[in-house]
Amino acid sequence: MYIIGENIHIISQKVKDALRDKDAKFFQDLAVRQVEAGAQALDLNMGPRKKDWEELFPWMVKTVEAVVDVPLSFDSTNILGIEAGLKKVTKAQPIINSTSAEEERLEKVPLLAKQYNARLVALTMGKSGIPVGADERVNIALEKLIPRALEIDFPISDLIIDPLVLTVSGCQEYCPELIEAVRTIQFAWDPAPPISVGLSNVSNAVPHENRPLINRVYCAMLMGAGLRMMIADPFDEKQNEVIRIIEERDEGTAVGRLYLNIHDRVAAMEEPVYEDVDPNDPEQVAIWKTVQILLNKVIYADSYLQQEAVM
Repeated sequence: MYIIGENIHIISQKVKDALRDKDAKFFQDLAVRQVEAGAQALDLNMGPRKKDWEELFPWMVKTVEAVVDVPLSFDSTNILGIEAGLKKVTKAQPIINSTSAEEERLEKVPLLAKQYNARLVALTMGKSGIPVGADERVNIALEKLIPRALEIDFPISDLIIDPLVLTVSGCQEYCPELIEAVRTIQFAWDPAPPISVGLSNVSNAVPHENRPLINRVYCAMLMGAGLRMMIADPFDEKQNEVIRIIEERDEGTAVGRLYLNIHDRVAAMEEPVYEDVDPNDPEQVAIWKTVQILLNKVIYADSYLQQEAVM
């Protein structure tokens, strides 16, 4: 699994404070620790930065590249700020995160990516927003995103399709559709473009104590559908262990075997089944309950883990 570290994000108050204070040590420490934890690229989400973008984006590139060699992903709606950062990249091939299929953005951002030899994350959303259905999201990739790349001779291998993870709290019907979108996009074009998602979006607005479980169960399901890249938290050791178990086919523990069964059933285009669960193991039961909400079989509630399991 190729993990793009998510932790330099403007939503964090610590990141906001460090940006305000130009605290280089904070960002360098956070960058190094993410890479040491397994991140193979780093997402730099600094928001739109409407006032100080000319100074801040180049400063961030210089600060982070001083201590790590991995690709930097520029996550902003400010195209000028992204370009200011791209001009200062001296190490690995950067990533622009992102364009959508909206006409103005699709016109400008792919050209910027081509100019600076950057990879480009392209979202399966248009002017009317994010469609629920997998087929509609795939169609946006096929009819808008990939054709635009071909039009400007942008390498499909550098076009990263993001079919968009939305939270199970409030957008539950999107969760199983995203799994099918990931599965289908791999076979919708030859050669297939890379696919990435923002994993932790699935647990936005969920009580903090439940977020890691939802993230890692969804990760196992998405890996079953073929996902090999994601923006995620590299500090989540249990998530990383699930990835390792699946990639190494480690059947050494009962919980590991359950995650493998979930992965394998999704890979076979089947639904996970309760027969794979030991009902006497609370951890396995919690995983099963999480599978059920992610498949939209049981209505999500913040207290879902306290409810009786549906077989």
